[in-house]
Amino acid sequence: MSASRTERLLNLLLALLNTKYGLSRAVLREKVYHDDGGSDAAFGRMFERDKTELRSFGFEIETITEPGLTAEDPATTRYRIGKESNRLPDVHLTPAEGTVLVLAATLWERAALGGAAASALRKLQASGDLGEVQLPAGVQPRIKPAGQAFEALVTALNARQPVSFGYRAASTGQEERRLVEPWGLGSRFGQWYLVGFDRVRGAKRFFRLSRMTSAVQPETKDSYELPAGFDARKELDGLAELPLQDAVLEVAPDRLLGLRRRSAGLPGRPPADDGRELLTVPFRDSELFAEELASYGPHVKVREPAELRAAVVRRLEAAEAALSRPAPPAGFPEPAAPGRTRKRTSEDQLSRMLELVPFLVHNQGLPIQDVADRFGISRKELIADLQILICSGLPEGYPDDLFDIDWEDEHVYIHEHLELNRPVRFSPEEASALLTGLATLGNLPAQAGLSGDEQASALESVTVKLAGAAGEAGRTAASLAAPPVQPAEAGFFETVTAAIKDGRQLALRYFSPQRDTVSERDVDPLRLYSQDDTWYFEAYCHSKSAVRNFRLDRVEELAPNGRPVSTPASADTSVPLKLYTPSDDDVVVLLQLSGQGAHLADDYYAERTAGLPDGGLLAEVRFGSADWLPMFIAQHGGAARILEPAGLAEASAAWIRAALEQYGA
Repeated sequence: MSASRTERLLNLLLALLNTKYGLSRAVLREKVYHDDGGSDAAFGRMFERDKTELRSFGFEIETITEPGLTAEDPATTRYRIGKESNRLPDVHLTPAEGTVLVLAATLWERAALGGAAASALRKLQASGDLGEVQLPAGVQPRIKPAGQAFEALVTALNARQPVSFGYRAASTGQEERRLVEPWGLGSRFGQWYLVGFDRVRGAKRFFRLSRMTSAVQPETKDSYELPAGFDARKELDGLAELPLQDAVLEVAPDRLLGLRRRSAGLPGRPPADDGRELLTVPFRDSELFAEELASYGPHVKVREPAELRAAVVRRLEAAEAALSRPAPPAGFPEPAAPGRTRKRTSEDQLSRMLELVPFLVHNQGLPIQDVADRFGISRKELIADLQILICSGLPEGYPDDLFDIDWEDEHVYIHEHLELNRPVRFSPEEASALLTGLATLGNLPAQAGLSGDEQASALESVTVKLAGAAGEAGRTAASLAAPPVQPAEAGFFETVTAAIKDGRQLALRYFSPQRDTVSERDVDPLRLYSQDDTWYFEAYCHSKSAVRNFRLDRVEELAPNGRPVSTPASADTSVPLKLYTPSDDDVVVLLQLSGQGAHLADDYYAERTAGLPDGGLLAEVRFGSADWLPMFIAQHGGAARILEPAGLAEASAAWIRAALEQYGA
């Protein structure tokens, strides 16, 4: 759909919205399409495509016929769209409801549901009943969707399209192609799962997203029906956790402190021939544990079980195979844009315009750059939208029949909205993002100055209101079950929360697996935040004279040291943008990522990216420690390789080869 089609569809929508008795096809052809030279058949096909497009945006197009005549006669049939068609119902929120709603919306870190949640909030703000809610300093839970597979599955689920993908079964270790009707997505035991109907097996099955070995491909010409009453949360509640097993490991002397602390020892067994120590470490998931063990490279060797040993070797061999492939040309398009963005389409543009007009009506006079930032687009893209809008209007084309928007003084004002002053209904993605986020907050300690009862009451009432406003689109929320965000380290969580509130320093004893050391530090806590159920706190570290991030599950001791903070937390910086804080000492690394590993560009906040012909990416990423990079490459099993600096690439290759030599590979 080109920009001209965007404008045409917008004009068609305005014409159908602003007619009481309906407009005939001939009138629309003359006044909206300005088509007087094409064939009737060609125009008819174009008109039907445009009606289908408007219906895809949720607008109900009424067909009106004269009594005694049939709808097959285009000369007598008229069309219109009701004023209330696809309009978001009014949602009146209390301040407490607004606060928990914004907290729920900001759960989604990025990806499909992150953008959908932001869009849903803009619609509520455009309705005039949700003001600017300022989240308090201190706590921000976040959900991190599972890479590109998550994106593709959410899209297919909403479109009710089957998907196919390569999958390595846990029971056999064999890889095969699966054809599945996606019913729901959810997180349990620290992993994301797809539950759906496996057409090959003819039965319901669960699939762990991390076991998918290829991109998810939608079957766009096929469809299915979701089972009545399906609830992903209930389905996943019945999923049994994998049983505990013992891994027997050979560990280099004085290495891998974290593994040693999880080990039960091996009394009565001799040490390995090379003087290494034998450890038993309990685990549940061989693939997940193999990812960790592969990152330890030559410092650990798996003796048993065979399944775990094979998983580690397979990961290391994939990493070595990636190193042997020809390197792609190392370069980025100019001008280089930060991060990786999805290609925008004209469908995006029209959808944005339907959101932009009511937003401007209820937010008059905002600086133009602020508006662009709110919508996640550039200033140039916003001006392109506005220029299309001011050229669009009702069929007669008089000055009062056009949008009246002014931005000459760098502030945007809209004086004529042509019945687009109310936002359209939530999309299934938008409803899912908000309703799933609200359900996820149920076990989070009270925030934003609310008591536990106040937060619970606000969560319940705002959920009822949004479910009513979402209508049919809200049904999709039952197909998503986000991970729990309540902190497992409740004592440490409360200690950090209290220290942030009171402005007190903390004394910290902390284990770093990358450096394999335990350190003691005095820190000024700034904020708590999570990635799924893993909680972090950001603090100014006095020993490093810099801001650092600390995982709560790696904290060994934590208590106030009796001193006030020198860097108090503030609401202006309540939500960290990254888990990683850049510094001048960072190592800038050029990575080649496979299609399956492309999500690592987002996970590690790539500064520049460039697409590759095989679906992968070139990514320029900052790392705080070069020593950790061989571990990173081994861990991801062929999904990433270092291209530059050459010395780090060679060190990673040597690390992986040394690890494989232990297994005779």
